[in-house]
Amino acid sequence: MENKTKQILSQLKLAIIGKDEILKKVYMAILANGHVLLEDVPGVGKTTLAIAFSKALDLDYKRVQFTSDSVPSDITGFCVFDKAQNKFVYQQGAAMTNLLLADEINRTSSKTQSALLETMEERQVTVDGVTHELPKPFIVLATQNPVGSAGTQMLPASQMDRFMIRLKMGYPDFQSQVNILKDRHTDNPLDSVKTVANADDIIKMQNAVRLVHIEDDIYEYVTRLAEFSRSLEDVELGISPRGALNLCGMAKANAFVNGRDYVVPDDVRYVFTDVCAHRLVITQRARLAGKDSALLAKEILNCVPVPTIDTRK
Repeated sequence: MENKTKQILSQLKLAIIGKDEILKKVYMAILANGHVLLEDVPGVGKTTLAIAFSKALDLDYKRVQFTSDSVPSDITGFCVFDKAQNKFVYQQGAAMTNLLLADEINRTSSKTQSALLETMEERQVTVDGVTHELPKPFIVLATQNPVGSAGTQMLPASQMDRFMIRLKMGYPDFQSQVNILKDRHTDNPLDSVKTVANADDIIKMQNAVRLVHIEDDIYEYVTRLAEFSRSLEDVELGISPRGALNLCGMAKANAFVNGRDYVVPDDVRYVFTDVCAHRLVITQRARLAGKDSALLAKEILNCVPVPTIDTRK
C-alpha cells in the first residue's frame, strides 16, 4: 500500500508542479472517502489537478461548469418517455461517475447547489421517487472563486460542512512557474500521467484507512478542539460533529500515508485547519477586525493542550 501511494503521488507530480502538499491532502481526502473544495482564483491548476487524479487512479471523470442557468437535473439526471419501451427511462446526470469536478460551484443558484447535498452525503440520487446508487468510489472535487468575484455567492454553512477539506492552490513560486512554462512549451504534461491504480485499489485503501487505530486520548483531543471552537466569542458556529468525524478521518488518512496504523496528535494538527477552518462561521465584529477562519483555527490549535501518546504500546 505504501508503495502504491508513492507511485500515485509521483504520477500526479508530473502534471501539477510545486504543489506537493496540495496533492497529498487531496489524495488523503479521497482515502478518507471525503469531498474536496478548492478555493482560488482561475488559472492556478484546479481543473488540471482533477484530470490528473482521474488518470492516475483510472476513475471515471465528469465535469460540470456551473453557471447561473444550471439546473438540479444537470447533477441528478432526469427521466424521459421512451416510446419503444412505453415507459419513462432514467437518463444519468453528471453525478453518475467516480470523480465529479463541480467547477465554480458558487456561481450557480442555491437550488442547483443543494442538488449536490444528497450525492455528497448519501452517495445516491433520487429522481421521480426512484433512488439510484452512485458508483464507488464517489468523490466531489469542487472549485469556487473567492467570494466577491463577479457573479459569485457564498455557499451556505450546511453545504460547506459537506466538504471534508478546503484547500487553496495559490500561485506557483518562481522556479515552479518557470518549470510549468517549459513543460507546456510543446507538450501537455497530463499526457505523461500513467494509470497506477484503479477504483478497486482505492476502495481497498479506504477500507484500510478505516481500520487505522485511534486512542481514546485522541478522540478526547478532537472533542476538546471542537468544544473550544464553539466557545469563542468571535465564532457564531463552531466545528460540527460531522467536522469532528472528518477530522478523525483525515488524521487516519495522514497516518496511513505515512506508513502507520495508528494516529498521533500531529496527524490531527497537520490537517486541522484544512478540515475545520471552512466550518467556522465568524461574527461580523471579527471580520471587521480583520480576522478570518484560518486565523481562528490556528488560535484554537494553540489554546487546546496536546495529549501525549505512548506509541510504544
